[in-house]
Amino acid sequence: MERRNFLRVAVVGSTAAAFGGASWLSAFSASAKPADGPYGPLQPPDANGLALPKDFTGRIIAKTGEKVGNSAYTWHPAPDGGACFADGDGWIYVSNSEVSSTGGVGAVRFGADGSIVDAYRTLEGTDVNCAGGATPWNTWLSCEEVDKGEVYETDPWGKKEPIVRPAMGKFKHEACAVDTDRKTVYMTEDVPDGGFYRFTPSAWPDLGAGKLEIMIGAADQTSGAVTWKEVPDPSAGSEATRYQVDGSKPFNGGEGCYYAANTCWFTTKGDNRVWAYDAANSSISLTYDESDPLKGVDNVTRAGSGDLFVAEDGGNLEICLITPDGVVAPFVRVDGHDESEITGPAFSPDGKRLYFSSQRGTSGSSSGGYTFEVTGPFRA
Repeated sequence: MERRNFLRVAVVGSTAAAFGGASWLSAFSASAKPADGPYGPLQPPDANGLALPKDFTGRIIAKTGEKVGNSAYTWHPAPDGGACFADGDGWIYVSNSEVSSTGGVGAVRFGADGSIVDAYRTLEGTDVNCAGGATPWNTWLSCEEVDKGEVYETDPWGKKEPIVRPAMGKFKHEACAVDTDRKTVYMTEDVPDGGFYRFTPSAWPDLGAGKLEIMIGAADQTSGAVTWKEVPDPSAGSEATRYQVDGSKPFNGGEGCYYAANTCWFTTKGDNRVWAYDAANSSISLTYDESDPLKGVDNVTRAGSGDLFVAEDGGNLEICLITPDGVVAPFVRVDGHDESEITGPAFSPDGKRLYFSSQRGTSGSSSGGYTFEVTGPFRA
């Protein structure tokens, strides 16, 4: 049943303890309301164009076409999906490049004090690397958003050669999320009738071989039980993967994807929805299905508090949060970047810094990207 203009938080089962004490269970059927979030209203934009809540500060860590810190690496065009990885006392932020032919991934290493230690390339020569996902074994899955695009498993430290993973399917890949409980990987597809997939390796966690499945459900289904069925030809040799299985459920422009505590959240930009797949019970529900304040839903990540942070591709260029108790509110707005999109939100391992990019910056061109860091009193 379609439920337009209806907004709710829906997370199922005994998962609340995994969210740092935040009780998603209490919000299971609550109607979420646009309101000031837990950090209060946004303040006027700072010198970098970032409108943030009180006590939060932002900085630019990289600009397309410019050297990053004192490193030799020139920051790539169109920065997109990203993730953070612990690196001793510091951490690494990886970022895709969503341009054709050269694509790839860049990385920035930070010291314990947040200073930039180095920056470098970890993948190159691929095509339109949009989003992806981090693995618990400390690799970054970088996805090509082109017809018959592939997934590349990369090393955030840049020491190991990237490995292409064709068994994960050839389609217009967007994002990945690893479910360690069921030893599978969920994936979104960015086309108007895209599938929602899962890949189960033959020998966990080796992604070199395994079974690719697509979700089965009614086209207009927004809640209830779903099933899975194997895709016969992941290589899409003669037919696109999304058309190979009768009854596969279409999703309108799959975007970001994030897994935690038996739930995989994913976004569909075509209908501006945030979905929740309850992996323990194999059912779906809507977490967000509104037009305000969150418009153009895209990449998604989660804070230690259980707050979901959803980036906008469009709207007024914000990252909005959805709290466990059903509040939807802007967290940051990027002013003066009207022809851009917000990409790559990811928290540092200690949860104290949020990284993200404005893909096309103030120029509206892939050569004008900005990558930011926001620091402040994030909820634990």
